[in-house]
Amino acid sequence: MVVPILPEFPTIFGVRADDASWLITITLLTAAVGTPLISRLADMVGKKRMLQVSLAFMVTGSALPAVSASFAAAVVGRGLQGFAIALIPVGISLLRDHLPARKVAGATALMSATLGIGSALALPLAGMIDAAIGWQGIFWVPAAFGAIMLVAVRIVVPESPVRTGGRFDWFGALLLSGALTALLMAITKGGAWGWSSPGTLATFALAAALLVVWIPFERRVTNPLVDLRTSTRRPVLLTNAASALVGFSMYANMLLTTQQLQLPDSLAHGFGLSVMAAGFAMIPGGMAMALFSPFSAYITNRRGPRTTLFVGAAVMAVAYLARTQLDHSVAFIVLGAMFVSIGTAITYSSMPMLIMESVPRTETASANGLNSLLRSIGTSTASAVVAALLTAMTVTAADLAAGQAGGVPGSLAHLPAPGAFDTAYYAAAGAAALACAVALLIPKPARGGRGAQGRTPHHDRISPEA
Repeated sequence: MVVPILPEFPTIFGVRADDASWLITITLLTAAVGTPLISRLADMVGKKRMLQVSLAFMVTGSALPAVSASFAAAVVGRGLQGFAIALIPVGISLLRDHLPARKVAGATALMSATLGIGSALALPLAGMIDAAIGWQGIFWVPAAFGAIMLVAVRIVVPESPVRTGGRFDWFGALLLSGALTALLMAITKGGAWGWSSPGTLATFALAAALLVVWIPFERRVTNPLVDLRTSTRRPVLLTNAASALVGFSMYANMLLTTQQLQLPDSLAHGFGLSVMAAGFAMIPGGMAMALFSPFSAYITNRRGPRTTLFVGAAVMAVAYLARTQLDHSVAFIVLGAMFVSIGTAITYSSMPMLIMESVPRTETASANGLNSLLRSIGTSTASAVVAALLTAMTVTAADLAAGQAGGVPGSLAHLPAPGAFDTAYYAAAGAAALACAVALLIPKPARGGRGAQGRTPHHDRISPEA
């Protein structure tokens, strides 16, 4: 909901545009850092409890900027909102613990699709709320809905009896948090700082150094934050790799579609839509994700989640290739974005099922949290790549003057060129195609292992309380 209003925040808070971008960056950082921590705690102290903690962070973070109306409060609030991303992996693990096995695939598909549905609805909704009650409304409305959900979870959702024992790995959490913060800072700010600048290179180096310390430590500790022995199993490792690729491909769709539709219609490849109208153009994709979630569950139940991942990634790749050719009307752009969203819904529904086939029941939340983390790294990378392409490949006044009598206004001199969008679409198609290849490499679950039918292998550890 913040994205459409982002250009207004420098004026609202009296800050520079690059400072206002922290309202996006801080959420990406806390989502990436908080998801594995909350997911691991969910396995240890209770999934329902950590759902409530995530919602409490989101409600507090949403209300804080509206109450304070200062830039510092908005940054802190947006940071707290990022912890709510953990709702998805923790919620999916709860579905697995409580639902009949035959319903897990469908429920997981629908819950995974809510990521796309929420994103699609938020874009036009933010503009409507801003016009009706002001910018504070984009924080008050999530706070109100979050509070309702917090009460509903407390009343309706049962706690899971599945727990893992041991102590929380605080030192491992500190090392991983530092590494992820440095990595995502370098990815998200590298374009502004300069990719070869000392600051960017030093931040990448810090991330690598912390990971070099963290990996052997996690292998030695009794109760690791991330069980690397489980995470390096071929099915889990390849699924996480696919998650990063799909995250890249998915996020490019959202970034590119709205920007292309908002380009001035004086450009041959522009359509001159308002922020709100461009947001409405994303709604068909969000609705398609909800409609196709039963289809992805059908594929999973009949052919397995590996096939589901391949089909979804293939749909994304073909849709992006088509978008490089069919970009001459709003209808075709919306249709292309919708098919990318359909592929996204299918792939997102498959990955939690692949993870749950390959990890002990007591590690479901933390394993899904790591998968979400890899997806976040993919989306952050997509944001950096798309920004680099759209700023490097621009239309100049000289390029347009030949096709327009009377010259070109100076404001059009540095807008993204058609080739920038096509290159980004090819990059997204390539990421989706690689995800297809990864899907083919994922081994089928061994006979007698745990799969969609809910069988539990002998190495699952259930706590005495369960």
